[in-house]
Amino acid sequence: MSTIAFDQFALTRIADFARSLSRLHQAARRYAVDDDQFDREFNAVCQSIWGYTIDDVSDDLFSPADHLFLDTLDEAQARIFAAEQGYDLVDDQGMLTDWWGFCWMILAEKRGLLTADNRAAARAAIEEKYLAAPNVIGVIIGR
Repeated sequence: MSTIAFDQFALTRIADFARSLSRLHQAARRYAVDDDQFDREFNAVCQSIWGYTIDDVSDDLFSPADHLFLDTLDEAQARIFAAEQGYDLVDDQGMLTDWWGFCWMILAEKRGLLTADNRAAARAAIEEKYLAAPNVIGVIIGR
């Protein structure tokens, strides 16, 4: 049996960027929180760490093996995967609630998918999808 050791001081602690998101999850235990609020907070964390959000990378850019990896990931595997890439998914309460989404971003970074070209293509696809819907005449994307 091998032991995996990581220098915790060398890891980017995602929890340091996700304090508002964690507080929002705690608040959601007491009252209803809109999914859009979670999305905005999650995207703010991703933007702070990677300069990109989950919307900036199309699912199609990931290989079938990558999708299988993400679909079968559990918390223990996620923690190891993240640490191997230089990230820590744990806060003072345990695993971050959004650990899977952060693993998605970590994998996108590892695969070199966080690029301006991929962002432009993903945003164009989102806009095209919305414009194809009935009664939609424009799409406003805020940054």
